[in-house]
Amino acid sequence: MNTIRKICVVITARPSYSRIKTALTAIGEHPRLELQLVVAGSALLDRYGNAANYIERDGFKIDERVFMVLEGENKTAMAKTTGLGVMELANVFYNLKPDAVITIADRFETIATSIAAAYQNIPLVHIQGGEVTGNIDEKVRHANTKLADIHLVASEDAKERVLRLGEDNNSVFNTGCPSIDIAHRLLESKGLDFNPIEKYGGVGGLQKMPDKYLVVLQHPVTNEYHEAKADVAKTLNVINELKIPTFWFWPNVDAGADGTSNGIRSFREKHNPKHIRFFKNMDSNDFLRLLKHSQCLIGNSSVGIRECSFLGVPVVNIGTRQHRRQRGENVIDVLYDEVQIKNAIKLQLESPKNKRSNIYGNGDSGQKIADILANIDLQFHKTIVY
Repeated sequence: MNTIRKICVVITARPSYSRIKTALTAIGEHPRLELQLVVAGSALLDRYGNAANYIERDGFKIDERVFMVLEGENKTAMAKTTGLGVMELANVFYNLKPDAVITIADRFETIATSIAAAYQNIPLVHIQGGEVTGNIDEKVRHANTKLADIHLVASEDAKERVLRLGEDNNSVFNTGCPSIDIAHRLLESKGLDFNPIEKYGGVGGLQKMPDKYLVVLQHPVTNEYHEAKADVAKTLNVINELKIPTFWFWPNVDAGADGTSNGIRSFREKHNPKHIRFFKNMDSNDFLRLLKHSQCLIGNSSVGIRECSFLGVPVVNIGTRQHRRQRGENVIDVLYDEVQIKNAIKLQLESPKNKRSNIYGNGDSGQKIADILANIDLQFHKTIVY
């Protein structure tokens, strides 16, 4: 097989970059593959940290930029953004003429990638299908699975679920999660080798790098978006009461993100907490370093389920956003209840760290993905297995 395959990867949000970064490198370096990189959606927006800047700084060439996010950050804006994404990405794929397209995980924009590729008979590869969470992301993820021709899942649990959805065993591979590759490189790290306040600025009263600190990353839940402001207020109240130095990260662009953002801004203006620093974004390597040496991650991000399980970082997972997703012993699940959140944080601070798990891979996912893409028979049609 001497033909170079053009593999088009579409990144639509900042978390997606860390989920695929090492695979991008492996694809770009593979002798039988050519990387085509499309950056779209909130990954291009400054208000969400502009992941495109980090992508280019890491040496990747962006072939196309797709501006597709409508203002509103509600369920109607999500639907319209997805529709605009289908239209724009259809043109991108028509012009780039890839041999295969990769769509990543479960964010609402990813279905636009899948539709635009599948309707043009371009083989579709879905990264991290088969997982469950319980909100709109789960519907999108399983829809991507049914549109996809090749499935590169992150765990055995996810693989079994994709097979139960009727996909052919020969097209489903447990590669682990590429973000674990980044985490694997940090296992031997003995301490934080940068000052996030000096390097990334941010805003807030915390001015000096503390010896011990918490990290908070809380997103809205798309089918509970009306409660987003009230939900984040409960976490803010707990962190304010504990007075432990905290690095707090801005939410993703989902329905309810305005509520979460407004809740943070209102709290900051009212209380002006001296022990919290707020950030929009951070390089994925730096973010994982920050997590590894933190006392605990609080919120509802999948990073607490994936990378933190591998690193053994204690996690307090709040609410339903990660409902039913496979997790390690490092996670305590609580409701949006201030007493529960506070007690769980205290329990995690008292518990031993290093409750590590290899559920989502061993640190070689990127290379596995590139090798599969270079050798698998690419097809754009399939027969459902019953």
